[in-house]
Amino acid sequence: MASLSAIVSMSEQKHHYYIINKPYNMVSQFISPDKVRLLGAIDFTFPEGIHAIGRLDNLSEGLLILTTNKKVTKLLFQGEVPHKRTYLVRVKNLVSPESLERLRTGVIITIKDGADYLTPPCDVELIEDPKNLFEHQKDLRLYAPHCWLSMTLTEGKFHQVRKMVAAVNHPCKRLIRVSIENLELGDLAPGAVKEIEEHTFFELLKIRNWN
Repeated sequence: MASLSAIVSMSEQKHHYYIINKPYNMVSQFISPDKVRLLGAIDFTFPEGIHAIGRLDNLSEGLLILTTNKKVTKLLFQGEVPHKRTYLVRVKNLVSPESLERLRTGVIITIKDGADYLTPPCDVELIEDPKNLFEHQKDLRLYAPHCWLSMTLTEGKFHQVRKMVAAVNHPCKRLIRVSIENLELGDLAPGAVKEIEEHTFFELLKIRNWN
């Protein structure tokens, strides 16, 4: 249960800050002209003016920030200091040490307007199969040859993680964002919502001078 001081602080703050575990097969939007599953399907009453920060694509899962503060996108993703984002990535077949090194040092991917782009150095580690993950696909073929990677990037070109692993011939089968800086998904279930006090929110994201 939140402390009295935290409850008072939340009630007095101008904006609201939430994290959710965005489920598989849901877009990071409340409104869309397309027939897609929207954030409004989540069983929670959000305040007016809420919007998503650092969107995840339809097939990706995990940590998504929702806030009424329009400054957060600029502070987090357009500032001078890059912010780390960590993903758990399930890929087809076992990744070799040589391919891991290629991912770490940079691979060529295609970005906007078909241009080639060399990804900057990033942290990539081969990890054991994560435990207690919420499953979403009956046809995921858990016992097919695969491995899991932990990838930490400081940028997010369109579908960048998926394109990076594809560039080393390991198609992405599942993608989960688990943290942005020290703001972590933890054991939040798919579709679950957690509100965070304003000061704590910016502290965990390592954003200073946000007032």
